[in-house]
Amino acid sequence: MPKGDGTGPPRDPAQRGGRKKGNQPGAGPGGDCYCPQCNTRVTHERGTPCYDVTCPKCGAKMLRG
Repeated sequence: MPKGDGTGPPRDPAQRGGRKKGNQPGAGPGGDCYCPQCNTRVTHERGTPCYDVTCPKCGAKMLRG
């Protein structure tokens, strides 16, 4: 608040729009990776992004879901 008129940014972090919303689908260590071509699902392995995993059935790159 440069002028002290109360028009500064909101103080509550929940009111600020940020990159990490907390409960987005696919957020966190759990969940599945799925194939966009054949819909195969495998358990997500922590530390390995789903886009680095290939589908065991068709060989396509997996997505988080």
